[in-house]
Amino acid sequence: MVEKILIIDDDIEILSLIYDALSDEGYIVYNAENSKEALRYLNEHIDLILMDVMMPGKSGFELCREIRDMIDCPIIFITAKTEERDMMEGLAIGGDDYITKPFSIKVLKARVAAHLRRDKRNINRERKFISFDNLNIDIKSREVLFHGVNIQMTKREFDIIELLAMNCGQVFSKERIYESIWGYDAEGDSSTVSEHIKKVRTKLAKVDPDVKYVDTVWGVGYRWNTQKKGSGEIA
Repeated sequence: MVEKILIIDDDIEILSLIYDALSDEGYIVYNAENSKEALRYLNEHIDLILMDVMMPGKSGFELCREIRDMIDCPIIFITAKTEERDMMEGLAIGGDDYITKPFSIKVLKARVAAHLRRDKRNINRERKFISFDNLNIDIKSREVLFHGVNIQMTKREFDIIELLAMNCGQVFSKERIYESIWGYDAEGDSSTVSEHIKKVRTKLAKVDPDVKYVDTVWGVGYRWNTQKKGSGEIA
């Protein structure tokens, strides 16, 4: 499932900058220039909110207080207010993180990805299996099973499979996969993702040669194939 992100900021240039950056990562992004406009999107099952603090009319803090009981997705404040008491207030009223202006787009994308991963882990804490016909992915034991037989995967290979299969059909760029799995501060680059994808494909093809589980979307990235095995069942 593709994550939905709502950006709330009265600065049109910042709004456009963040919108383009997150859209390029494959997210569905909604823009709002003020709190009143933002309320219209709350029925869209938003997965994360990026919210400016200082806006005309209702401030980001006031909006957070109003909606926090209605939604449980992560809220990240983006603001030029750098005083410790302001940050403490934002976190106390239900915010999950703080990004101060000016900010790095790369850091913002990494923070967004980290919060979405954490939120997804919480939601799926009790889920154990993702099933695609005869292929089963055991999240708890970190095993990939075909007809009940374990396919040996390295830690990174399993992490890639879990990321793609949990978001079946969503396209992930090499850069996004690298940041999600290796981490923002990791030494190296996204070129290693292609090698790991190749190894995953080889191992899966040995047991199920008729299905290409990981698709390449040329010029964009990779996604878990939904065409032959359905969207998967999570139990």
